[in-house]
Amino acid sequence: MSLKATALKVITPIGLLTSLLYLQFNNLQTLKASPEQLSPELLNQQEATISLRLSLLKWLPTFGYQNLMADWTFLNFIQYFGESEERAVAGYGNSPDFFNVIIGRDPRFIGAYLYLTNTVSVYAGQPQEAIRLMEQGLTAMAPNTPPRSYLVWRYKGIDEMLFTGDNQAAQQSFKMAAGWADQSSDDEAAYVAQASRQTAAFLATDPNSVPALISGWMSVLNRAIDDNVRQEATSRIEALG
Repeated sequence: MSLKATALKVITPIGLLTSLLYLQFNNLQTLKASPEQLSPELLNQQEATISLRLSLLKWLPTFGYQNLMADWTFLNFIQYFGESEERAVAGYGNSPDFFNVIIGRDPRFIGAYLYLTNTVSVYAGQPQEAIRLMEQGLTAMAPNTPPRSYLVWRYKGIDEMLFTGDNQAAQQSFKMAAGWADQSSDDEAAYVAQASRQTAAFLATDPNSVPALISGWMSVLNRAIDDNVRQEATSRIEALG
């Protein structure tokens, strides 16, 4: 095969993927309504269009560039999440669809899980889906692969404890977080190991442990991505005394 043909074989799928991603991003931009145009009907139509495009991205061939697809989808999600006026009317129902694409394409994208648990569990009100996506991602991970992978176990345990009440599953998740953190040299690892082991011990002796719940909401507060989540976590901590 000639050098030109080889280059064409490599460049063509890259160009196709880049074009599709650009069009998807650009279309989301054009869908954005100005404040005076906001209406439930228009926003519901936009949400349906976004959902359709995310379904396409979920099955679109990536030609080996899965991480690029995940990154572009994450950028689209950040734009979607940041449209506060639109979200106040239309809600966050498409959040799980964004993360189905992101985690499906790049399950080791650790930074995405912070937004996953905040948005899907808290805003979209679908903690079971957030937990399922974390479970899916964890099958592609190991201690230190990627670095700080122990955080996903901890996020999962917190969501199980606070939002689904599955304390048995939460206890196991916290134990896994502690075990993986023990194998990490990351600056945060020692704290996560200690806190996770302590929470697992609380749950083993008292499934309704107030200290465990306070610790869980403190973790939500510390990892909150906006003021609404911070306020919710603060209110919960104050209610627990």
